[in-house]
Amino acid sequence: MSDQQDSPKTLDSATVAAYLRLHPEFFIDHDDLIPELRIPHQRGDTVSLVERQVNLLRERNIDMRHRLSQLMDVARDNDRLFEKTRRLVLDMLDASSLEEIVSCVEDSLRSEFQVPFVSLILFSDNPLPVGRSMSSNEAHQAIGGLLAGGKTICGVLREHELAFLFGKSEAANVGSAAVVSITHQGTHGVLAIGSADPQHYKSSLGTLFLGYIAEVLARVLPRFATPLRSVR
Repeated sequence: MSDQQDSPKTLDSATVAAYLRLHPEFFIDHDDLIPELRIPHQRGDTVSLVERQVNLLRERNIDMRHRLSQLMDVARDNDRLFEKTRRLVLDMLDASSLEEIVSCVEDSLRSEFQVPFVSLILFSDNPLPVGRSMSSNEAHQAIGGLLAGGKTICGVLREHELAFLFGKSEAANVGSAAVVSITHQGTHGVLAIGSADPQHYKSSLGTLFLGYIAEVLARVLPRFATPLRSVR
């Protein structure tokens, strides 16, 4: 008689039922299967309490999975944002001139952060050789309200504020903006970013990185731009 391997047996409902009768603790050790079970307890058109509870557990399980997936997406976005901000901060610290600082900030915001409208204005009573500069009096008259408090201001700005920050040619295309003063022992300038979407910058929660960049700028700029003056 030749040796032959037993072919795998096909489980039928009777075999499964018999196994469960012999092992009533099965679902205690495999409770992750319970939400996947479908156990109808219908009496005509009615649905039993047990079935309703099972359906609720299944729906909650699906909802929790979706929430977890959303949290993971937010975490990945924050990681990417942190890495871009880290590179920009290091570039600012390594800069050896005012021109390098202005260039790395504007280039990074446009190319790395994909911001369509960027404005970095330094306040000086005398014209600076690089970037945009305005006197402190001009800045105070045009956007003094945006500079008060040193906090990031977000939302839809007034027409003259947009014209001052982004220039008349681009102001009409900016739907919403985030603005923060560059302040450390006096105001040295203003940093603003804009979007064509009026709802894009509706909360400062999404622009924490902008305030962080402005804080680093405020401490780096005075090393290269001694004429910078504060807005009073």
